[in-house]
Amino acid sequence: MTRQEAHALLHEYTRGEALLRHAQTVAWVMEALAERLGEDPDKFYITGLLHDADYEAWPERHPQVIVERLRQMGEDEIAHAIAGHYTKWNVPRHSLLDKAIVAADELTGFIYAAALIRPTRLEGMTAKSVLKKLKTKSFAASVDRDEVRKGAELLGWELRELIEFIIGVLQPRAAELDLLPPEA
Repeated sequence: MTRQEAHALLHEYTRGEALLRHAQTVAWVMEALAERLGEDPDKFYITGLLHDADYEAWPERHPQVIVERLRQMGEDEIAHAIAGHYTKWNVPRHSLLDKAIVAADELTGFIYAAALIRPTRLEGMTAKSVLKKLKTKSFAASVDRDEVRKGAELLGWELRELIEFIIGVLQPRAAELDLLPPEA
């Protein structure tokens, strides 16, 4: 599967701007993780892009719809990683791809949410401020904090290191993510 085909598949299933942005953001983080880990950037990017592709149309069946579609297309490795992108689904994680999608998904969304409420958005954001927000249970309450920690553990990284890595991936894309500081 090419990136172009993956984008077409995502847009076939997903229309909402927020979910499309989340998919793209996780795809960028996954691509950067692949480069850091010496893995296939395209495979990681596509996995990040499609991990929630069926959520909007079939939330009660998520992620089975996209997993089945990917398997029909012969994309078994990507399908397996997406099938297990939440640890409570009890899908075994064998490859770095399987582990990286867990590490990227919840935390990337959380960092985006944290940046939205900062006066300077992504500019100057630090792991310390994100860690502080993680302790505030009422902030982005739908984000599973255990999942965030498990993601870092699966990669063998400290949580602070993973946060810094993701911030570093997102900062150069602040304009695309509408996360530039407001004009003074």
